[in-house]
Amino acid sequence: MKRIVWVMVAVLCLVQGPVFAKGCIKGAVVGGVAGHVAGHHAVAGAVAGCVVGHEIAKKQAQDQKAAATRGQAGQNTPAANPPAPGASVPTAPPR
Repeated sequence: MKRIVWVMVAVLCLVQGPVFAKGCIKGAVVGGVAGHVAGHHAVAGAVAGCVVGHEIAKKQAQDQKAAATRGQAGQNTPAANPPAPGASVPTAPPR
């Protein structure tokens, strides 16, 4: 039975490719350890950890892309970022 599971895991890893693996390895390791500690369900934990790790990596990539887009849109100019209400604004010395 274990041999069949390992063969299926190996086939899925080969089919999936490196594009989908981002975040999966770290999640699989954490999930496998947690599943083992929770009652010898390491394979189920590894699969769940892979899915969760992939989703977290995808969200982080989207956040980084959005931050880069905001930075290129010129939002760092003083006119685009007014000071917060109640914040002190530096003024020029009187002449």
